[in-house]
Amino acid sequence: MAQMAAQNSRDAIARERLTGQLRTAELSLSRQRAALAQTEQALAEQNQHRSALASERAQMAHELEMARAGLADEIRGAYLLDRQGPLQLLLNQKNPLAGARLLAYYGYFSRAGAARIARITADVQQLDTLDVQLAQQQTALASLQSQQQSELQQLAAARGQRQRVLVSLTSRVQSREQQLSALQSQQAALERLLERLRAQALQQQSMQARARALPIPSPEPQDFASVFGRLRGQLDWPVQGRVAAMYGQRSGSGVPWDGMLIDTARDSPVRAVAAGRVVYADWLPGLGLLMIVDHGAGYLSLYGHNDRLYRTVGAQVMAGEVIAAAGDTGGRPSPQLYFEIRRDGRPVDPAPWFRAHAPAP
Repeated sequence: MAQMAAQNSRDAIARERLTGQLRTAELSLSRQRAALAQTEQALAEQNQHRSALASERAQMAHELEMARAGLADEIRGAYLLDRQGPLQLLLNQKNPLAGARLLAYYGYFSRAGAARIARITADVQQLDTLDVQLAQQQTALASLQSQQQSELQQLAAARGQRQRVLVSLTSRVQSREQQLSALQSQQAALERLLERLRAQALQQQSMQARARALPIPSPEPQDFASVFGRLRGQLDWPVQGRVAAMYGQRSGSGVPWDGMLIDTARDSPVRAVAAGRVVYADWLPGLGLLMIVDHGAGYLSLYGHNDRLYRTVGAQVMAGEVIAAAGDTGGRPSPQLYFEIRRDGRPVDPAPWFRAHAPAP
């Protein structure tokens, strides 16, 4: 018995060490994915800008050719007039009015030609500027593509590190008893976190009440009708996919789920089910990158196993706002979203809160 207890203790310590390594690997992987996504977006914007510049240059080159053709016609007309000269044209005319008109035409051609030459000169300079900008865009694109290749290599290294840690961690929890112990440890970590968040919320309420010199409100007034509480049966699902585990359904280790697990595609947008304030946005054992939104009156919604978190603690979010990208952090074998609703720290069945029977596939 003593040997078994000692072995279990050693296994627990080893799991804790590997869990820490998993956190490091998955946070690194999340950062690399975020960096790669930013680079890809910048690359797309640079490509779009370059295409716009190329299109503008082609249009300007066409207009320049048309302007040169028009200028050639004007130069021919001016040349024909200039062969006689303005004074000779005037002296050759018997009708003084006709001579005056010819002089006016002569002046018009001269001024129009000069103006057209000036415009063409400006257009040529603008084309030169566009050529320089296109060259700069090409250099920027090459730099971004090189950066992207580097980030892809770092991403592959981070994936490899995560996979090695997962293999080591899995080898430590092969038996049903070990799986149960690991799951209970993870649930305990979540409960400690929720209790800490609740204590922080009560402390903040107390400080606000003292600042207003009012009586300290109770954490859950009995006559308070929560806005979230009135949304039962009206919520949209937080992510598209397929429900893999329902609330109360027993997991492989025999422990019932406190929420639901939704199979989804990697990087699927995860949306807040209702308006609220982010009170937690970090990695947690068993749930990976986790976001918790406080909806008031003791209601919380939890979103776990994300690849990336788009909001930080203290941020106000609206219903339907994208707050994360779905993933497999926390040691999941494939991308999934873990979703919970809690009231006063206790989990409730999320299914009756949704408008639709199942999420969109």
